[in-house]
Amino acid sequence: MWASTRGVEVGGAVGSRRSGLNLRVKASRLCCSTWSPPAGSSQPAEAETEPQTMSHRSDTVHLPCGQMRGQCLGNQGIHTQPVEVMLHFKLTVEKHMVQLVTMRQQQDLVPEEQRRHPATGEQEALLDGLMYQLVNLLQSGAAGGLGLQPSCPSLDVRGVVGGGQRAQSSRQPDQPVHQRNDPEATFVSQHLSNRGIDISALFQASFQDYKLYQGDKYDEDKNTLGFINLGISENKLCLDLMTERLSQSDMNVIEDVLLQYPDWSGQPFLWEEVARFLTYYCKAPAQLDPENVVVLNGCCSVFSTLAVVLCDPGEHRCTSPSVPAHCGQVGQALLEATLTGKKVRGLILINPQNPLGDVYSRDSLKEYLEFAKRYNLHVIIDEIYMLSVFDESITFHSLLGMESLPDPNRTHVIWGTSKDFGISGFCFGVLYTQNKKVASAVSSFGYRHGISGIAQYKLYRLLRDREWIDRVYLPTYCSRLQRAHRYITKKLKALGISFLNHGSGLYVWINLKVYLDLWTFEEERLLHRRFLDNKLILSRGKTYMCKEPGWIRVVFADKPLRLKQAMHRFYQVLETQKLELRVKQLESAQCE
Repeated sequence: MWASTRGVEVGGAVGSRRSGLNLRVKASRLCCSTWSPPAGSSQPAEAETEPQTMSHRSDTVHLPCGQMRGQCLGNQGIHTQPVEVMLHFKLTVEKHMVQLVTMRQQQDLVPEEQRRHPATGEQEALLDGLMYQLVNLLQSGAAGGLGLQPSCPSLDVRGVVGGGQRAQSSRQPDQPVHQRNDPEATFVSQHLSNRGIDISALFQASFQDYKLYQGDKYDEDKNTLGFINLGISENKLCLDLMTERLSQSDMNVIEDVLLQYPDWSGQPFLWEEVARFLTYYCKAPAQLDPENVVVLNGCCSVFSTLAVVLCDPGEHRCTSPSVPAHCGQVGQALLEATLTGKKVRGLILINPQNPLGDVYSRDSLKEYLEFAKRYNLHVIIDEIYMLSVFDESITFHSLLGMESLPDPNRTHVIWGTSKDFGISGFCFGVLYTQNKKVASAVSSFGYRHGISGIAQYKLYRLLRDREWIDRVYLPTYCSRLQRAHRYITKKLKALGISFLNHGSGLYVWINLKVYLDLWTFEEERLLHRRFLDNKLILSRGKTYMCKEPGWIRVVFADKPLRLKQAMHRFYQVLETQKLELRVKQLESAQCE
């Protein structure tokens, strides 16, 4: 639950089996919650996003076509039978299912050739599931005395295995339902642990729609009706340049050492080149030490491992708005956390910020670092968009460019190539820390989160080609980023849509509040679903813990033709939404 005090929201722990905690500066909210960095994810700035859906999932049992409420059993009298009959039937089914599971466990001791055919067990499990749903459906109708309800909760097999009690769902109203639409999914709990079931369900809920997009992508020649994805922060502006550069002969080297296990912290030639690259582009006052560099397969792997080595399980984090962000707000969050017994380990900054695009000034960075030192907090700063500042009037300041750090042993910088260079498929993340113990601890995770030798060599060649980066890539990238931003913002202005214009990043933060019937996150979800139905993927504000409904993040780092088609779909959705709002307003006026 979330509680609000003078605009500062403090939340309790939201899960178990978590590790770590931080004070995190992010969009539109100051809150405290359990640290939960998702290992292996590709976007650390978006690690807390809730599962997004675009397919029409439901936990309902649909009635046959033509049958309305109260018609399915012939007459109303059946619906008002004593609830005790239904409860007895329900308990009988539960008992049968427990016996079935016990029998299957006993079969494990029987020789393989004497076991029943697996298909028989699957059919029984599926039949039991349908019976259980039917019983609950009948029970809801009898209890209400109003005929059959058109929906009932889907069966959770875990609830009956443990002794006949149905599991209580922790799902929030706005979260997707994990349906089991085939026999394999129906009795999946017989093969997985509870943790495995939770992970599988979360994965299916979070990535089912992304899988649909992967199978139905827009293509200007082959699939003009496919999904256009302006929701994921992916840079597609210079794929032509990058493809050409990565195809050149100096990239195509295969040696024995690249085909074998490397040092877990990465190939030495790559750390050295990363240190030189960051020294140059972060404007460091002195050459950075390669021994302080750790490379893993993505920034979120770096973020997750930092959480593990810096924090203990069960600790919490705090989050504050970045515009305007000041240490008073962070201090309030820290106080709230302390008063509720939560231990705060550190402060996380994203610079340039995601999803607002704000760039921190040098003074702001210094203020945060001094605040963190005062309270013995680590500072983790994600600078993954550092080369994506396209407004020439804005200057990016890296922590690595500061003359001195208030607490260097508690200051850690993350960077990667997925945003600035548009090669997210390389899965490359960098940690730079002056704390040798932290660097050593994080590098030990290389045996699980390492990068292939071939990829490391290509990255090494790319980062050391500073002439190509400065003369070809960055000027072209900046120009295309500016052009795409101008196109999107011009369209938004023509539609009268307000937005934040901060001149960095791959996205623009827009306000669609006027298109909501009611100012609620449920209405925001319905609008988001309408975009999805029109095969346009955007990111909801609630995904970023925005406190006000109606905000949407639109990624514009895409090809002109795809942006044009995306904005056409965007316009169509808003026009339909506007028309429906007018109809509702007229109907409300007539009723009054």
